[in-house]
Amino acid sequence: MSRLELRGVSKSFRGLKAVSAASFDVAPGGIHALIGPNGAGKTTIFNVVAGVYAPDAGEVLFDGRAIHGLRPDQVCAAGVGRTFQIVRPFAGLSVLDNVTVGALQAIKDVPAAKKHAAGIIEKLGLSAKRDLPASSLTLPDRKRLEVARALATRPKLLLLDEVMAGLRPTECDQIVAIFRELNRAEGLTILLIEHVMRAVMALAQRIVVLHHGEVIAQGTPDEVVRDPAVLESYLGEETEV
Repeated sequence: MSRLELRGVSKSFRGLKAVSAASFDVAPGGIHALIGPNGAGKTTIFNVVAGVYAPDAGEVLFDGRAIHGLRPDQVCAAGVGRTFQIVRPFAGLSVLDNVTVGALQAIKDVPAAKKHAAGIIEKLGLSAKRDLPASSLTLPDRKRLEVARALATRPKLLLLDEVMAGLRPTECDQIVAIFRELNRAEGLTILLIEHVMRAVMALAQRIVVLHHGEVIAQGTPDEVVRDPAVLESYLGEETEV
């Protein structure tokens, strides 16, 4: 059974089809990437999976269970965590309290949630800043905090929306190492949207390519980078490496 299945998912906004009959699977314990030009429909797919939008057509299955049409909190409770392109932590709260808010989705006891949050913060390399307000963090640390908040919900599937955008290559490499370890040690399934091809090629076992809302290719990284349709529509453009 796949961890995540999209079956013919479509979504339009005022007549503009953002996603058109998109179908792909994400295997349990796998790391998959969703790539494509800006406006290809990648974040719309994330929003459909996460319950922000209901699809106009098609199905979204999580561990074999239909989740399309559920509210975001219900999707999160089912085991889907996500980050957002625009990082907006609770600026006045500490790093620890920000992550504790996420942990309370799965753990209702506040001291237990705080302990779980502290463990996540340590994994993300933020322990030294756990008591600082989120507003004081640098961009790389805010990105880590965004990931920590999602991880605190105890997801089986983590959706990462451009968490490496704006980071230096060394900072990207550090985040890539964290995701590899989470995947290896905990079996966390990851689906990421990313324009930084350095990170995609280092992490992803399979890649799905979107263009104008349609899946135009999917396969291993080596297969995808050689696909003529992908080279023409995306990789032939100036891509951040």
